[in-house]
Amino acid sequence: MAGTKKIGDFNELISPFLKSKIEDLKKKFGENSDEYNAIAKQYVKNQLESFQNSSQTTRHYQSEVTVYYDNKPITGVERLYKRTVLLEPTTVCAAHCRWCLRGQYPVKTLSDDQIELASKYFGSEELYSDVDEVLITGGDPLMSIKKLRFSLEKITENAKNIKIVRIGTRVPFQDPKRVNDAMLDLFQEYKNFRFEIGVNVNHYLEFWDEAEEALNRLNSIGLRIYNQNPLLKGVNDKFEILVKLYEKLRNNNIEAHYLFHAIPLIGMEHHRTSLKKGYNLIRDLSSSGEFSGRSKPKYSVLSDIGKIVIYEDTIIDVNQKDNKLLLQSGFKYESRMKWNPSWKLPKSTMIDKNGFLQTWYLDGKDD
Repeated sequence: MAGTKKIGDFNELISPFLKSKIEDLKKKFGENSDEYNAIAKQYVKNQLESFQNSSQTTRHYQSEVTVYYDNKPITGVERLYKRTVLLEPTTVCAAHCRWCLRGQYPVKTLSDDQIELASKYFGSEELYSDVDEVLITGGDPLMSIKKLRFSLEKITENAKNIKIVRIGTRVPFQDPKRVNDAMLDLFQEYKNFRFEIGVNVNHYLEFWDEAEEALNRLNSIGLRIYNQNPLLKGVNDKFEILVKLYEKLRNNNIEAHYLFHAIPLIGMEHHRTSLKKGYNLIRDLSSSGEFSGRSKPKYSVLSDIGKIVIYEDTIIDVNQKDNKLLLQSGFKYESRMKWNPSWKLPKSTMIDKNGFLQTWYLDGKDD
């Protein structure tokens, strides 16, 4: 399961399906090949993960809701944006991505009572007029159809304002046989929701035959599938690889949403390129004509205050000594506190004269 019982010690977990694929790549291309490393670096634990410094964090950002509803504490709920709340029913996954943004979260699974209470909070007077979307993540919600069904049932019952349900999953690429009739029946049962599935695929080699069949099954019932993935050193930080990835995405009816700069989390140093390298790659991708403009993502960072899309004028200062960049966001402090009154301004962050948040962000390195 994603998460850890001890900070800095994220267990290795590789599904039998992935183990067989990694072994196939090793036999076909060799252990030192780009093809083998494209997948192995995502799942095989590396001793470099033990490297830590004071600028690394255990979370991509702090957004947990600290609130009581019906005189009971809400658990497993986050809110950072106006229209969307996040529900994390379980931290169980089919495999542990070494770059996991929740790899240092505490291990947990919500009880039915906690999920029901969260659903009532989503439909409360406080949220009803603003919130219309729930992102169900984890862990991987598709690892427990029973838990997902209960969540959807209670959201339907208690939060009539929710119209869109997004689900973050890697199951189609990590354990595709789970995309079965029971799963498809569940999605078809709840026609009151618009379902959007975020798959987080990083390399074109991950489109195994079995994965494409799973994606076809999800597409066949009208689910909308999108991708948001990190830029990973030695995995997908080359122009040619990203071109092939985005071609694969479009061929499988998957929207290219975000390309993320790898987060400065504990154990992630060896995965992180410089922000400039990613910016140059996305510029080249956007103006190359190598593939359709319908397939091009936005380049973004997951900063201490949330997602910031990188444009030419987003970086407003540089601290070369600490390898940090000051980023300008479009988030207003006043709005953030309205959406989540328990949110606290991070130490890395300041408020500009117009009320917008600026935040220092640890850059990566290309050497």
